Amino acid sequence: MLKFVSVGREMPEKRGAADRKDDFGEIYREFAAERAAEQASRCSQCGVPYCQSHCPLHNDIPDWLRLTAEGRLREAYDVAQITNTFPEICGRICPQDRLCEGNCVIEQSGHGTVTIGSVEKYVTDTAWEEGWVQPIAPRVERTESVGVIGAGPGGLAAADMLRRAGVQVTVYDRYDRAGGLLTYGIPGFKLEKEVVERRNRQLAEGGVTFRLGCEVGRDVTFAEIRDAHDAVIVATGVYKSRELEGDNSDADGVVKAIDYLTVSSKKYFGDQVDAFDDGSLNAQGKRVVVIGGGDTAMDCVRTAIRQGATSVKCLYRRDRANMPGSQREVANAEEEGVEFVWLTAPGGFETRGPMPAEVGQIGPKEQVAGVRPGRIGAVGGVRVQRMKLGEADATGRQRPEIIEGADYVEDADLVIKALGFEPEALPTLWDSPELEVTRWGTIKADFRTHETGLDGVYAVGDIVRGASLVVWAIRDGREAAEAILDRFGAASAAVAAE
Repeated sequence: MLKFVSVGREMPEKRGAADRKDDFGEIYREFAAERAAEQASRCSQCGVPYCQSHCPLHNDIPDWLRLTAEGRLREAYDVAQITNTFPEICGRICPQDRLCEGNCVIEQSGHGTVTIGSVEKYVTDTAWEEGWVQPIAPRVERTESVGVIGAGPGGLAAADMLRRAGVQVTVYDRYDRAGGLLTYGIPGFKLEKEVVERRNRQLAEGGVTFRLGCEVGRDVTFAEIRDAHDAVIVATGVYKSRELEGDNSDADGVVKAIDYLTVSSKKYFGDQVDAFDDGSLNAQGKRVVVIGGGDTAMDCVRTAIRQGATSVKCLYRRDRANMPGSQREVANAEEEGVEFVWLTAPGGFETRGPMPAEVGQIGPKEQVAGVRPGRIGAVGGVRVQRMKLGEADATGRQRPEIIEGADYVEDADLVIKALGFEPEALPTLWDSPELEVTRWGTIKADFRTHETGLDGVYAVGDIVRGASLVVWAIRDGREAAEAILDRFGAASAAVAAE
């Protein structure tokens, strides 16, 4: 250990931009065993591990780094999975630059952080390859049952912990595959779908029942789920897209990020998707503009590149330093050909007028995939307002202010709105007005037990926090499972997971 003075920080090899932008495979190659051990050996084993304290799951990072450096990979995996239900997923998609790696002690001293996420990914992928990850096998089966609404990371983390304690678990989800945004929101170049699917298989093989394609309020009522189970966990996430105001904001070709990414993921799985095949949600041959500066915007711009867009531009109202998305993702996008237009915001949209009825009469400018002859109101451009940063707001961030008279039009055939997500009105959709929500529409729940005001009903993840990180949803799910096991008088989830 303590080799950070003589050994520099090193990431796994990254595939070249020209190679990777033509497919949806992950862009980072695996560490070789010796490289993983070498990077792990850079850990300073400090007395106060800030990496651990800044991880929402408080993963025992120094210990599994030491075990990796010593070649004791199975023990390293055993330690990693005690606190993290899905370490191979967090190793890929957690914003380590803002969490563990961003608070690494040797990073603060100028030696470059340990590449914690890459080592975590390597250790867990090795565990799967070597067969160390086994289906859940409870020591004792219990009679209590829990219904989990939502098959995203929070719901699946809770299902895993409860099932290990022998509780009967049924997961309900509106989609045809489990995983939530892990499956349909995060592209394969960041998280290959087999990584999620093998965890889903492990849960199913361990006795978790999945009711997929089942929407609460349509196929089953919330009251029926409560009646069928001893406890219920609401883990729906937030899927309602924030909207833009402005002229022609409902024009054809102005689409929501979640719709665009979901369709792309379905094609990745090989599904028949009409909205992709007819060009409506397909960037091929189009000038694409993405509005937003978070990780969802990064997913959209990089997906558009892979679909063969003519050009891809990202508009963000602040500057690069104030962008909420991962700086690593911004750099990857730039390498792949994305242009970022900082300090800009949409002020409305330009549309094309009526087009000729016959295909042969359409000029070159109108011959764009997904724009049919005779269609009226297809987007043709974004009216862009130039911005400057003014005084700081209550959060300490400088407010973006419009520069009057500096507007211009950015040509576009497809505009993707990646402005974040809000909660759906669950009390209304589920005919359950007694389900209490905050003024933001998120469910009110205790931040330790995650129980709501309804007896036996718990809520976790984004539906409580608002749009947040996968790692926080995992933590919430595990904590809710612990609280439910306490309610049942069962052994703690920590003991059950041994």
